[in-house]
Amino acid sequence: MYKAQDHWLSPNLNMEMSIASYGDYGRPLLFFPTAAADYLEHERFLMIDFLEPFIKAGKIRVFSIGGINREAWLNKNCHPKIKGMLQNGFNRYVAEEVVPYIWHKCQGNHGIITVGASLGAFHAANQLFRRPDLFAGTIAMSGGYDIRDYYESYGYHDENIYFNNPAEYLPHLWDDHYLPMLQNKRHIYILSGQGDYEKPDASRWLSATLSSKGIPHKLDLWGYDMPHDWPTWRAMMPHYVGAYL
Repeated sequence: MYKAQDHWLSPNLNMEMSIASYGDYGRPLLFFPTAAADYLEHERFLMIDFLEPFIKAGKIRVFSIGGINREAWLNKNCHPKIKGMLQNGFNRYVAEEVVPYIWHKCQGNHGIITVGASLGAFHAANQLFRRPDLFAGTIAMSGGYDIRDYYESYGYHDENIYFNNPAEYLPHLWDDHYLPMLQNKRHIYILSGQGDYEKPDASRWLSATLSSKGIPHKLDLWGYDMPHDWPTWRAMMPHYVGAYL
């Protein structure tokens, strides 16, 4: 299986950022890390191995990036104002650097699907909801969609936090530009286990909110034997790639 790695100094983040890609053709999937991990997390936790048959067959091409969770949302020493600013920088990094990189590698816009589990599901969904002009859908597994649950706000709130928090902005999304784009998506999958440490109510909330907006999607709650852990996500991804992509 073909693998490539690239690194560059992001002008939007002023940080060295890396990306790994697996495969040489197929629908592009953009993977976000679960928490404070790096761009190779999905390889280390064998997700790439489980998807290898689809990658080798040319059904999908996986792109995996790092994030700013360690510096921002999971950093107890970082003020919420800086967290929101870092998230906005990350959004620009994805939109202005990663997406064009993927388009270049794929020789065109072939409909990028964002993918993430746990905190990565928040990022995957948030990127789609904010920029449906750039992404074709999302596979969001075991996510929480209120970013305030991941840090202490100390009573602070601003527009950067609001417009990066689906729990706040999504119920009020009636934009006559972006909302119709989301209403035309056919690959929005909201998944969760119901076992240890899972919070399926977060997925139920997101599903109900999307339904209220007329946004088509699939909510899929797996069994009580499916915990918030890699074995669950390694079972979910091949099933959805094989059945729906």
